[in-house]
Amino acid sequence: MKIRQLFDYDTWTYTYILWDEATKEAAIIDTVLEQVERDLQHIKELGLTVKYLFETHIHADHITGAGPIRKATGGKIVVHKNSHSECADILADEGDEFKLGEQTITCWHTPGHTNNDITYVIEGAAFTGDTLMVRDCGRTDFQLGSNDAMYASLQRLFNDLPEETQIFPAHDYKGFTQTTIGEEKQFNIRVGNNRPYEDFEVIMNNLNLPNPRRIDIAVPGNLKCGDLES
Repeated sequence: MKIRQLFDYDTWTYTYILWDEATKEAAIIDTVLEQVERDLQHIKELGLTVKYLFETHIHADHITGAGPIRKATGGKIVVHKNSHSECADILADEGDEFKLGEQTITCWHTPGHTNNDITYVIEGAAFTGDTLMVRDCGRTDFQLGSNDAMYASLQRLFNDLPEETQIFPAHDYKGFTQTTIGEEKQFNIRVGNNRPYEDFEVIMNNLNLPNPRRIDIAVPGNLKCGDLES
């Protein structure tokens, strides 16, 4: 499986293009509306056929470009069933598998940031959305967030993925691009080095983060899959 990591500087969002080298079947994870033309240009240049448009969750900080890319490529939009999305083609659940050629992508339900977070797992790598980030994790103070669920999801990733697994997050605000499970188990500032839940809860309850500046338009826009004309 080939992986291409792309970045939107305005929202600090990573988009990933995955493809099977033999068949050129591709998936795009966490597109950004303002970057649709960039992503389509990559798809064209690489000669890829977009089969799936994966969302790691319903985002609050940017509007997805999945709808416009679906119109251009015919790819199917995938989000977790807890989103109750009416615009997605597939409402995924724990353990669902998707194929790109002979390559398998597996859905892990990893709630905490929201109740609809998915980690997409391939051999040797995981795309963790806003669940596990480099030395960090997603906030839990939104309506659908949960400290308990986040801690459980992070422990599952730490315990069930090999330490050499490469981690590709949905965002980074400090200049990091990727990490590994082994590194995060040791160095993650919120849950690393076997930090107990009680300490994690204190940290998360005292972040005092401002709301994302696009939250009022992002969530409604994402419930339309970024197809704002519909």
